[in-house]
Amino acid sequence: MSAPAHPERPTLFDLPLDAPSLAQTLDTLGGWISQAPSKPHTVVTLNPEFVMDSRSDDDFIRVMQAADLVTADGVGIVWAAKTLQGRDVPRAPGVDIARGLMRRHGPELRVFFLGGTPGSEGEPGVAERAAQNSFHDYGIQIAGHHHGYFGPEQDAEVAAQIAQARPHLLLTGMGGGRQEKFNEAYREVMGVPVAIGCGGTLDVLAGTAELAPEWTRRAGVEFVWRIASDRSRWGRAPKLARFVPFVLAARRRHN
Repeated sequence: MSAPAHPERPTLFDLPLDAPSLAQTLDTLGGWISQAPSKPHTVVTLNPEFVMDSRSDDDFIRVMQAADLVTADGVGIVWAAKTLQGRDVPRAPGVDIARGLMRRHGPELRVFFLGGTPGSEGEPGVAERAAQNSFHDYGIQIAGHHHGYFGPEQDAEVAAQIAQARPHLLLTGMGGGRQEKFNEAYREVMGVPVAIGCGGTLDVLAGTAELAPEWTRRAGVEFVWRIASDRSRWGRAPKLARFVPFVLAARRRHN
């Protein structure tokens, strides 16, 4: 495993932030998918939680620095880049990247869905539902699916299953940090042209989570809406609350 070369790569809090637009991201990833022979690439969609988690997790920092592409997922990243660097950063959220790639490439695209809760009593799990809905909506090929409720001792087994399925795109939704570390640790084993840590994207694709209304996305308050409407996200609010003073303190230090 080796980190890709990124001369003079822009950063935010020591983390890479390439920050292409959504259209540029889809163009780049589409090129990687169609590249022959294919090479494995990892994508990180950076949000404020990742920044805060990385402050106490050197391995997470290393994994994000090794990613081939880092986009701005959360509006907090856009605000931080503007506040600290005067830099206008476009957003390319994980759910928009996943949908955009499937919409563009359709039947030519083989996708593996990894993450979410497993099924029970004959009911499909989140990953399987996401796969079924994506096949219906975009006509993609389902390379495979697997729930995200497995421990590190099973990582190699799951990675081997993904490698055997030979997807073009791996959507890994196992929570921030866990998903990025898995994608990076097994990138060479899996050999997937594009592996994205995409958090709750599988829940959205599966229909078990609602995408924030468009007006909240335009106004930059979609995460406030998500926290208010989903109890499972309430535990993440303190981390986001700490991000604002963290950024403001960094601005004071540099002034």
